[in-house]
Amino acid sequence: MTGSEVPHSFRLAYVPGVTPTKWVRIWNERLPDVPLALVAVSADEAFGVLRAGGADAGFVRLPVDRTDLSAIPLYTETTVVVIPKDHVIAAVEELSVEDLADELVLHPLDDTLDWQAPPGRPANERPATTADAVELVAAGVGVLVVPQSLARLHHRRDLTYRPVSGVPESRVALSWPQEETTDLVEEFIGIVRGRTVNSTRGRPPTPPQPKGKRAEAGGAQRKPAGGGKQAAGRSGKAGAKNPRAGSGGPKGAKGAAAKRGKPRRKP
Repeated sequence: MTGSEVPHSFRLAYVPGVTPTKWVRIWNERLPDVPLALVAVSADEAFGVLRAGGADAGFVRLPVDRTDLSAIPLYTETTVVVIPKDHVIAAVEELSVEDLADELVLHPLDDTLDWQAPPGRPANERPATTADAVELVAAGVGVLVVPQSLARLHHRRDLTYRPVSGVPESRVALSWPQEETTDLVEEFIGIVRGRTVNSTRGRPPTPPQPKGKRAEAGGAQRKPAGGGKQAAGRSGKAGAKNPRAGSGGPKGAKGAAAKRGKPRRKP
């Protein structure tokens, strides 16, 4: 990048409960010249921000309208019930939806769970926000069923939460406008999907090398079979131990020839 070039920026929206810290850190390590700006949005306004160009991509909660937005599902959250610490059901490790039948269950207007019918007894009025509902739980007015990340976000020392089975779950996804799938969006998709810094979409694989070249490149040579120097050494040692073997060989052969060549006397 030359001095005259102005670095692009990348705007990342995220809904309450999502913590983008890990992905932001990787982005800053890989693209230090491209600032990443975080845009906090509510779950209801997230898609409008993306469509209006207020963010290049965003962490949202499913479902996503695929007419003009792309989405990559990332993970599914555990659903929990937020209760006072001294509530009777706080003694249970995990609840079922039937355990909430007699409870007054708050249903805030910004609820992120896709209920067909919320469990328990309904309140006279719906709280405006999840934060308002948490305040009511702390005051002893009902309980609240939310994704676990929201229970952590609105944590209070006088409240606790327990997992609930048999209820809807919230799924988090990365979304962006289909017509705005830029190179920077592709970079962030790669980070979220866990691509390494050296991986590139569409990069051709490294062609295999011929076997002969691989053997030459390795540089490892086989040792000569059969002993080589060791065999020669053993032969030399044998000669040193029996010096007569070298000089006495011909003499012995001459004596043998004389014996074989001596004529027998006739009787």
